[in-house]
Amino acid sequence: MRYVVGYTENDRGQDALELATSLALTQSAGIDLVTVLDWPQDGSMAPGSRRAQEALDRAKEGVPDGVEVATHVRLADSFAQGLLEVADDVDAGLIVIGASSNGLLRRFTVGSVANAVLHSSKVPVALAPRGYRHRATFTRMTCAVGARAGAEGALDVAVESAGRRGLPLRLVSLVALDVTESADSGEAINKAHQHAHSVLAGAVEQLPKGHEASIIVAHGRTIEQAIDDIEWDPGELVIVGSSRLAQHRQIFLGATANKMLRALPVPMVVVPRDWVRPPL
Repeated sequence: MRYVVGYTENDRGQDALELATSLALTQSAGIDLVTVLDWPQDGSMAPGSRRAQEALDRAKEGVPDGVEVATHVRLADSFAQGLLEVADDVDAGLIVIGASSNGLLRRFTVGSVANAVLHSSKVPVALAPRGYRHRATFTRMTCAVGARAGAEGALDVAVESAGRRGLPLRLVSLVALDVTESADSGEAINKAHQHAHSVLAGAVEQLPKGHEASIIVAHGRTIEQAIDDIEWDPGELVIVGSSRLAQHRQIFLGATANKMLRALPVPMVVVPRDWVRPPL
């Protein structure tokens, strides 16, 4: 398994590298560090190629032993296009990106590169919150299951990844109580519990016998408030599915996932619709 990492020599690039390293250590994967430069207008060598390669080499030196790292300086019309091209070239199972540089500490703001990749990628995309520095194996997989059926691809990835590495699996259902004024809060919470327990029962059947699995139904006036009331492990990884509006095997970040992204203090992986590849 290969993980493509969008890298620039700044805090955002370091966030992405830290997340990719944690993922690689957890899942025994290799890393492809990628910097993308604009095509030169006169057809000559792109300015900055040497400096970009030197920066990649420095980043590579900081990756722990045991993690295979390849470096790429790619010329493309945009950073996002370059990442997608390399991901296709190496048959990557994941693209890793850092949050936008103007986000609050340990929070997300999706910049133009991340937004373009999220709406074009055919493989899962991992997003690192600003200031992410957890360079170790993950300690828990969490999957957002919502209050309704759907997002089976994300759940399959979470179940398989947790089972393969022996990590506890937590299912989280988020309920915003002010979505519609006519909604009955008690009924909405009850339905969320029923659906989450049903999903948990199915997940347990797929996990090894005795594997730790749990659920939590969090509610608040908003999705962000519900997330703030949840206890998050520093070694946690959250997996969400793409919106139903997405095309087959592509990502489209829906309204709920967007709200989650603004509030989460831990990394998020967005899985394309109908994703059927191996676990992360």
